[in-house]
Amino acid sequence: MRRESIRSFADRVRRGERSARDLVEDAIRRHETSELDAYVVFDAEGALTQARRIDSAVAHGRDPGPLAGITVSVKDLYGVEGLPIRAGTKRELPARWQREGFLVRTVRQLGGVIVGKTHTVELAFGGVGFNPNTGTPVNPWDPSRHRAPGGSSAGAGVSLWEGSAMLALGSDTGGSVRIPASATGVVGHRHTTGRWPTAGVVPLSTTLDTVGLLTHTAEDSRYAFGVIDRLAGAAPRAAIRSPSRYEDAGARHTSADGITGLRIGVPRSNLWSGATPGITSVVRGALNELEAAGAHVLEVEAPELDEAGERYLAGQLVPPERFESLERDLPGWMAILDPTVGRRLESALDVSAVDYVAVLRLRHRLSATLHSRLDTQRIDLLATPTLPVTPPPIAALSDLDVYRAVNRDMLSGTSPASMLDMCAVSLPVGVDEHGMPVGLQLIGRTGTDHDLLDRAAAVESVLGTNVERLGMPPRVGLPAER
Repeated sequence: MRRESIRSFADRVRRGERSARDLVEDAIRRHETSELDAYVVFDAEGALTQARRIDSAVAHGRDPGPLAGITVSVKDLYGVEGLPIRAGTKRELPARWQREGFLVRTVRQLGGVIVGKTHTVELAFGGVGFNPNTGTPVNPWDPSRHRAPGGSSAGAGVSLWEGSAMLALGSDTGGSVRIPASATGVVGHRHTTGRWPTAGVVPLSTTLDTVGLLTHTAEDSRYAFGVIDRLAGAAPRAAIRSPSRYEDAGARHTSADGITGLRIGVPRSNLWSGATPGITSVVRGALNELEAAGAHVLEVEAPELDEAGERYLAGQLVPPERFESLERDLPGWMAILDPTVGRRLESALDVSAVDYVAVLRLRHRLSATLHSRLDTQRIDLLATPTLPVTPPPIAALSDLDVYRAVNRDMLSGTSPASMLDMCAVSLPVGVDEHGMPVGLQLIGRTGTDHDLLDRAAAVESVLGTNVERLGMPPRVGLPAER
């Protein structure tokens, strides 16, 4: 069973063969019958108003854009005019935080319909998806227990399975798009650091923050990223290192079908050795299928990944930046944070200026060394498990020490690419022994986002989409005919 693509839905709306109102009404019905708790606020009336404008444009011969009528959920870290923003905290943020930034404005400009704000970990500071303030969405893959949906974009992947959104906006600092994508069995793409502006989004780390997209398929991610990126031409890209060089270097080994001759590096790394045997088996099986389809899967040395991950988890970069911006932008908020965030943020005060500057410099050295190594070994992509562990039951997280350990585990697979300013995508490739989704993470060179998504779509064409590969989650009914 293959879902209709975002591009197909939008094209039908643009031609007047399907109305945006129909798509929105379907999203509303699905939300109203769902028990997955993806949203902090669902804006049915606002979505219908947006749909009427799109249908009116089509009726008057105007093109509403390449995302016409596509329903979009937005992480409650983004400003959306007219909708409250809490960023997962106990109280609403001041109204100035509702101002819309690049990604929300662009999605609207392209014809997307924003349906509501999805749950986030408090201030995006965590990879589990747990939030005792506003609620924790239900991972739809466990039929009986409330398991973590992954974070910090906790409601994003859940909103896709709910059927109330075809495109979900998240953010990714250490893995907050890829982690929930893996945990819920969808596709999540972290673009190269600095490619798109992060204005209009509550910051976590001014150094590592990116905005990002979650979709059901790699083909949908490639299409949505492509149409948005065309409007980001004037965006600051200071963090991108010579993208044309790496695009050329990556493309030279790949034939037209996207798989034959593709050189996939499997790093000798904690990213593999730290994963459970069940998860490792699923990801290895997917790579074996790609090898049978013509890819070259090669063991490679990449010690920079382990060092980058260790330095991220040591807390010398993100916690100080989160603490500083919190004190500056939201004075007094520290006192109301849940202990899962507040207690962990206290460690920021132990980081010296020398350590902070040192880690900033180290990550650039590690990135340069790894990119040189990939060029020498002629590696197109690196492949790892996205999550090394199964998303835990929420009931197991009541002890703060347990939460800390689980949070560290869930960030350990994705944080290295973040620290090295690389782009990465998580693709669903199977389920583990608990029946929970397993993600394959493909990591691309800095600046090669389009190339990465082309290859992810080629991989998907071999392995199948999420529904073809995993089936439907037990807590979700079969998709209705649209």
